[in-house]
Amino acid sequence: MTPPHKKAMSRYRKLMLGAFILLAMSFIVVVVLISTVSWSYAKPWINRQASAIAHRPAAVNGELTLRWVKPIQQTGWRQWLPWPEIRADHIMLGNPRQEAGELAQIDHLTIVFNPWALFGRTVQVERLNIQDATLSLERRVDKSNNWTFGSDDEQASSDWTFDLRNVTLKDVVVELDDRIQNLQLNGNINSTPQSSRYGLSWTASGTYRDAAVQGKGQLGDILALRHSKMSFPVQGDMQIGTTTINVEGAFTKKDANILIDVNLKLAGDTMHDLFPITGVVLPNTPPYHTEGRLIRTVVDGDDAWRYEGFEGIVGKSDLAGTLEFRHRDPRSLLTGEVESKLLRLRDLGPLIGVDTSDTKGHAAQAGAQAQPPDKALPVERIATKHWGAMDADVKFSGHKILRNKDLPLDNITAHVQLRDRVLSFTPLNFGIADGTLSNTISLDGRGEQIDGHIKAIAKHLKLKELFPGAQSMDASFGQLQGNISLTGRGVSVATLLAHANGNIQTIVSRGTISKLLLETAGLNIANIVFAKLFGDQQIILNCMGGDFKVTNGLVQTRVFRMETEDAIVDVTGQINLATEHLDLDIRPQNKTLRIFTLRSPLYVKGTFKNPDVGVQKGPLAARAGAAIALGVIATPFAALLPLLNFGTDDSGDCDSLLASVQKRADVKHSVNGSASAEV
Repeated sequence: MTPPHKKAMSRYRKLMLGAFILLAMSFIVVVVLISTVSWSYAKPWINRQASAIAHRPAAVNGELTLRWVKPIQQTGWRQWLPWPEIRADHIMLGNPRQEAGELAQIDHLTIVFNPWALFGRTVQVERLNIQDATLSLERRVDKSNNWTFGSDDEQASSDWTFDLRNVTLKDVVVELDDRIQNLQLNGNINSTPQSSRYGLSWTASGTYRDAAVQGKGQLGDILALRHSKMSFPVQGDMQIGTTTINVEGAFTKKDANILIDVNLKLAGDTMHDLFPITGVVLPNTPPYHTEGRLIRTVVDGDDAWRYEGFEGIVGKSDLAGTLEFRHRDPRSLLTGEVESKLLRLRDLGPLIGVDTSDTKGHAAQAGAQAQPPDKALPVERIATKHWGAMDADVKFSGHKILRNKDLPLDNITAHVQLRDRVLSFTPLNFGIADGTLSNTISLDGRGEQIDGHIKAIAKHLKLKELFPGAQSMDASFGQLQGNISLTGRGVSVATLLAHANGNIQTIVSRGTISKLLLETAGLNIANIVFAKLFGDQQIILNCMGGDFKVTNGLVQTRVFRMETEDAIVDVTGQINLATEHLDLDIRPQNKTLRIFTLRSPLYVKGTFKNPDVGVQKGPLAARAGAAIALGVIATPFAALLPLLNFGTDDSGDCDSLLASVQKRADVKHSVNGSASAEV
């Protein structure tokens, strides 16, 4: 006979077993029903809930099915419980309710999620597959967009977390309309095979600031950016207008910042086209290509981009160095050092509106202002539009400079600064012909017109080295000294000179001069005058000096004299830089008494492009009466004395020209404490 307590225990076990079997069969029935019953009846409720959560229209317009799949990476008893896989077709996600249009259209979407994670208030999506979808992104001029869901406060207040483990994309089209950047793109994104280093491949085409855009490339697994210090590889080739960009490297995440370290190649018609792409203000240049390492970091809270160790070619000049661009308020800052081993002077012409490069790109040619055929001074506007976008502090050095292989410059050093729309070169120095040409230049672009200031000092320029292409200079040992101090206002080189004010002073002591020399120097007007005065022969030059006053673009000769072995040539008159007209009177006279002479007074009129040089009409007696005596012309030459005091003893051949004023200059020196030219 079985004891009562054992009978009760047996009955309890049977009840528990029966309840378990009932629950198991109920679960199986529920699973079967869920798997077999059409979900179409639930779609209205699902659409309402999805729209409420997204704060915009959302709907499943196609089939909605569910099936059960084997769990992923589960152990113990959980590996025997299946996970739900939901498949939905023709999903629509609209823009916010007050706006027309749709954010996304997805033809096929499959989700596998872990139901057990829901107990921990986590939506863990183990696999998300999207196929044949279109994503339409819009950003408007008021900076609003259609891809922001709710507010940051709403997202922060939720105690649910979203965990997306794996994403697969196939034939996903992305349409971007960014009206702030004037960017319209159509792209296609696909997942790559798992064996690939990259997770996604992409292609894109469209327009950026009305320039055509095309590109393709690869990206790493997009979910890798969620993890700190995980490398996210990138590779891409883009063409924006005439600018081509190639990048290959990796992104990493540090705290809330995305750090970038890629190899960057750039090429294009002109560096000026990089401004809308990078925000860096660069001048118009000939075609270029560069390659270097681009690094993005965060320095003192500022976004810093460093183009490190780059090398490249601009026109036919090489460039190398490191530049750093830092985003800051009120203006970004570009700093760095750049050097060139062989710099062709022609490639610097576009910096001041001089179209000298013979390697111009098609886009640069199309956008350049045409130079009038009757004008010699550059009329193209100096571009100041973007000077206020940033500041700059860049040092440049060129070790060797070539100008048509006829005027070699030893080196160039420049300190380029841009501060609040004021561009300055302090200094801009050249080593030339065993001498120096020192310049300080300031261009103030804060107004509608540029206020320009230039001071230049030429010291010890040896004529023999200055024009190495002229064989007639083999015996020359003269030197050139000079001062220039000018201010002006305008929008181009031509208009700046047309309104220039200041002084120009120059002296050439000893040397030789010939028609061949003048041809080599490109001094066409002087070449014509020389041929008419002396014929086609070499002349020994004792001294040549000039002192000019510039008033509102009008260059007036205070004094301009050339002395050879047997003649003195005085030049008077004026040059109009605004109209490019010449009005000069050239009067030669013999240093010794001669009964017969072929030298006659000349005039120079016409324009820079079309000069008219001829013999003045009238009796020879009038010429002699108009000649300026040495004693009269000597006094203005006193202003040129300081040019001979640059620490050289190569001034002896000008002594005869200045002898009559030396004593007067010494008196002036004792009274004023110095004898300095107005600069």
